[in-house]
Amino acid sequence: MPFKTSVSDRIAEIVFDHPPVNAFTGAMWMELPEIVTELGKRPDVRCLLIRAEGRGFCAGVDIKELQQNSNAIVEVNKGNFLTFKAIHECEVPVVVAPHGFVIGGGIGICGAADVIIAAEDCFFSLPEIDRGAMGGASHMQRILPLPKVRAAFFTGGKIPAAEAYRLGGIEKLVPPKELVAEAHAYAGVIASKSRDALRIAKQALNGIEPFDVDRNYRWEQGFTFEMYMHEDSQAARDAFVETGKAADFKDKS
Repeated sequence: MPFKTSVSDRIAEIVFDHPPVNAFTGAMWMELPEIVTELGKRPDVRCLLIRAEGRGFCAGVDIKELQQNSNAIVEVNKGNFLTFKAIHECEVPVVVAPHGFVIGGGIGICGAADVIIAAEDCFFSLPEIDRGAMGGASHMQRILPLPKVRAAFFTGGKIPAAEAYRLGGIEKLVPPKELVAEAHAYAGVIASKSRDALRIAKQALNGIEPFDVDRNYRWEQGFTFEMYMHEDSQAARDAFVETGKAADFKDKS
């Protein structure tokens, strides 16, 4: 199972465990929002913690699935949207504890959450420009300033967790070996509060956000469909699956 769940001491936990890089298929993305929503509704849960096992937190979508079947983008897009929306609208606060890489859809998960406790080896990346896709900037803008988001989006570059922490997007930066304990401790502080107070506070905070992240992400997804109709999109996916690198468009006019 790619998603392990448990509930203890008023904290619900979702653990990603889908080797080698926690990259999820469309069907997996469609499964995740239901898990988040159901755990958030439980009366014995006051905080939801999302973390991962393996080399990194989440590598986003399964590019091999999309390379083999471009029509899979419909289910992937829907699953991404519903997952991020479920986290953003979860009845209780959501804490994420990323380590290693946070790529593509992993950005959406972290950006939709309420608090990020990250390992020092963590980095954030939106490589969509090199994968023949779009999307993710809306949720990255809940973590980082707009100029930093645009620079990362246009280059497909990496943003170290230390930089995100310096800019205020991460609440706490800890050694990798201490991540699980620190994340549980932080979630425990939240879980010690009144569930009703947490639920009402989250509704209030969501209501005063400067922009509608769900609507904005839906807008971005429209451009993902547009990009998928372009021949460069398939070329980008083929290059990544075959070589692990970005396609070379330098000589294309």
